[in-house]
Amino acid sequence: MITIGLTGSIGMGKSTVAQMFADQGVPVFDADETVHQLQGPGGALVEVIEAAFPDTTGAQGVDRTALREAVFGNEAAFARLEALVHPAVARARDAFLAANASAPMVVLDVPLLFEAGGWAAVDKIVVVSAPPEVQRARVLARPGMSVERFESILDRQLSDSEKRARADFVISTDGPLEETRAQVRHVLTCLAAPRGG
Repeated sequence: MITIGLTGSIGMGKSTVAQMFADQGVPVFDADETVHQLQGPGGALVEVIEAAFPDTTGAQGVDRTALREAVFGNEAAFARLEALVHPAVARARDAFLAANASAPMVVLDVPLLFEAGGWAAVDKIVVVSAPPEVQRARVLARPGMSVERFESILDRQLSDSEKRARADFVISTDGPLEETRAQVRHVLTCLAAPRGG
């Protein structure tokens, strides 16, 4: 099995590209979606997050806005949160890999692949990228997003240029969707080629 690490900074179009891999029949593990499930109603992380950050959960699970406010600008609190979330996501990822052990390749869609050290556990790295002005326009169009929050997120992420430099493949998302889809197919064709052939 070839394990593909799919990553990219916020607003680069990574979720769209992940769906394109899935449309080609490649099993995709979505780290963000896993976090949503773990923090959703009845999720495995709800009680431990409430214990660590009181008044950040309710009937619908974790109140992401309240939790974000509880850790915003507080490095120690953010580290405490990551120490709860990362091991739970890792367990879900391991279960996904076991369930798809017979697949020729899988995609691990991980926003912080480099920042959290996950790059060392994959065979190939695909970075999704777009020009800074495209990224900024996409992110600031999101509900509830502010310039301050956008810049805070960027500060936690490796720069796009560094990610591209460390990638095996770069997929650009600033053109038509069909161009992006063609790039995904190209990556799969390259990875499916016989080794050393």
